[in-house]
Amino acid sequence: MEKTQYQTVSFNLNGKDVERVVDVRASLTDLLRNDFRMTSVKKGCEVGECGACTVLIDGEAFNSCIYLAVWAEGKHVLTLEGLLGENGELSDIQQAFVEEAAIQCGFCTPGFLLTAWEILESGKAYTDEELRKLLSGHLCRCTGYENILRAVKKTMNRRLGRPQ
Repeated sequence: MEKTQYQTVSFNLNGKDVERVVDVRASLTDLLRNDFRMTSVKKGCEVGECGACTVLIDGEAFNSCIYLAVWAEGKHVLTLEGLLGENGELSDIQQAFVEEAAIQCGFCTPGFLLTAWEILESGKAYTDEELRKLLSGHLCRCTGYENILRAVKKTMNRRLGRPQ
């Protein structure tokens, strides 16, 4: 018996219920970019090493390049586009990236922002060392990481009501 190559997948994308027929071999990256034009989801290494394709699935950061689209069935998927406010205003972490000049070429930025969102949503206070480890799944060729770390730490402290 031949197994079907296509399957319908239904999930919530940035707060909106969506459905698509996908090739069962397709990555979530390809589905998000090609079918939904979520261009913040970058194709970098395509082997789960660089973090450019990071999305949040049910609140947890995943490399969407090694996550099959069919696995998104019934899940809540959040891309960078989903962090914007109703009128296109930046989220607190996005604003901190601007304030701390944590963006250069911008290719790695969406992945960093989504991982940072997951970290910040925990409501925990982290040390610099812990933040570095939590952000270590992302590669950046431009910034040297310090400004990114400062932006995440600044947002964490703001959310926790601590001095910056």
